[in-house]
Amino acid sequence: MSEQHRVTLATVWLDGCSGCHMSVLDMDERLIELAQFVDVVYSPLVDRKDYPDSVDVALVEGAISSTEDLEKIKKIRQHTKILVALGDCAVASNVPSMRNPFKVRDILKRGYIENTDHNAQVPPGDGVIPDLLPVVRPIHNVVPVDVFVQGCPPSADTIYYVLSELVAGRQPELVHRTRPGA
Repeated sequence: MSEQHRVTLATVWLDGCSGCHMSVLDMDERLIELAQFVDVVYSPLVDRKDYPDSVDVALVEGAISSTEDLEKIKKIRQHTKILVALGDCAVASNVPSMRNPFKVRDILKRGYIENTDHNAQVPPGDGVIPDLLPVVRPIHNVVPVDVFVQGCPPSADTIYYVLSELVAGRQPELVHRTRPGA
């Protein structure tokens, strides 16, 4: 890895469980090594709330299931050089897409009315809770993706490999390193 150009890195969490972010943290001491070459400019793990105008690499975890996810992924793609779909939810919409056979109104009724004993009501569509899309979609169904990293979640070793290759200016070769669910 060369320190000539520090790579700006964003990590994003859409509709998923945060397991991919936990795998990022599981890189342990390798995070310190990467910190020599990478500046984390946006992440749920840091305070910054607005996505920067120019990001070299974005690791995006989760599927597109709400209007907020949809707006966010479009903005991320517009301001990111290399977009990485991180994990099975980002790559194939995985567990979040289990709701796809059902209508949104039925999901909301089940979650907010049928499963509560107090204050049973569907929240108003006032933007406080993002509106659900009719179906959950993987990232590449909405915007172009540059690197697909399968796994639920991908291992820390795989994420480290991907970041190391991208920092070095190489395209990661993942054919024999990942598979869905592993």
